Amino acid sequence: MLKIELPGKRKRGRPKRRFMDVVREDMQFLCLHSQCLILNLLVLKCLQARYLENKFYTNAGCTLVAVNPFKPVPSLYTLKLMMEYHKAPQLQYLRPHIFTSAEQAYRNVQSQMEPINQSLIVSGESGAGKTWTSRCLMKFYATVAVSSSLKAHDTVERIERRVLDSNPVMEAFGNACTLWNNNSSRFGKYIQLQLNRSQQLVGASIQTYLLEKTRVANQPVNERNFHIFYQITKGATEDERLKWNLPCNSLFTWLPNTERTLEEDCFEVTKQAMLHLGISSETQNQIFKVNKDIPVSIHLFIYLFD
Repeated sequence: MLKIELPGKRKRGRPKRRFMDVVREDMQFLCLHSQCLILNLLVLKCLQARYLENKFYTNAGCTLVAVNPFKPVPSLYTLKLMMEYHKAPQLQYLRPHIFTSAEQAYRNVQSQMEPINQSLIVSGESGAGKTWTSRCLMKFYATVAVSSSLKAHDTVERIERRVLDSNPVMEAFGNACTLWNNNSSRFGKYIQLQLNRSQQLVGASIQTYLLEKTRVANQPVNERNFHIFYQITKGATEDERLKWNLPCNSLFTWLPNTERTLEEDCFEVTKQAMLHLGISSETQNQIFKVNKDIPVSIHLFIYLFD
C-alpha cells in the first residue's frame, strides 16, 4: 500500500487529512477512499503513470475510468480476452477493463431471484472513446449471450449481427469529423438489449435523440458534415451516380474539408449493414436518389432526420 500525505501543518488534536492512492500491483487498480481529500492533480498523475505503462483502464470505486489511447490496441479486445473475463470466477482479480463492467452487469442480472434491469452509462468529453466503448459493450453481450440450442443460436446470431451492424449505419448518419474527434457522435443514443431468463439475447432496440441537425446546413470552421454525405459523393459508383442524379463533388459547397479523410470504402460497409438491418436495395435507392430540383442535403435531411 502506498500512502501519499498532503503537505501542510498538522493541527493538534486532529489527524492529518490524507489522499489514499492505493495501488495493488496484483490487481492493478486505483481506489479512491471516500473519506479522504481527493486532489485532481494526484488523480491525473496516477492516470498518467498507468497510461505510460499502456494501462488504459482504472477502477475508481464502482466507476471505470477509461483513457483513450488514440492508437490501435487490438490485443486489448480479442475474443480470447473477452471470454477470459466472462469465465473468470472472481472479476476483482483481473485488470480493470470495459469487459469487467460488462460482465459484472451481466452477472447482476443472473444472480437475482427476479431479474433486475442493469444500466451502464458511458459518458465523457468529445473524443474520450464513448462510441468505441459502446461498440465493445455491444460486441461483448452479443458474444456471451448465446444459446446451445441450434434454433435459438440462429436467432441470437441474427440479432447479434443486426446489433453490430447498427453501429456503422448510426455512425454514417449521425457522426462527423470535428476539431477534436474524427468520428464524433453528434447525437445521443439509448441502447437496450433484451435477455430471456436463460440470459440469452432475444432482442434489441436503439433510441436516438438530440441529433445536431443544424450541421447539415452549417458546419463550424475546419469541421465536416455528417459522414454519409462524403461516403455517397466519394464512394458511389458511376452507375449509382447516374441512378441517384449525383453531380460532381465540386458542386457540393456544403461539404467542406473533403480531403481530410477517405470515405470511399466505408460507403460499401454502410450499404451492406443497411441490408442486414432489413433496408432493401430498393429502399436504399429511394434514400440516396436525389431529385434534380432539390439539394441532396435537404432530401436526406427530410427522409432520415425528421
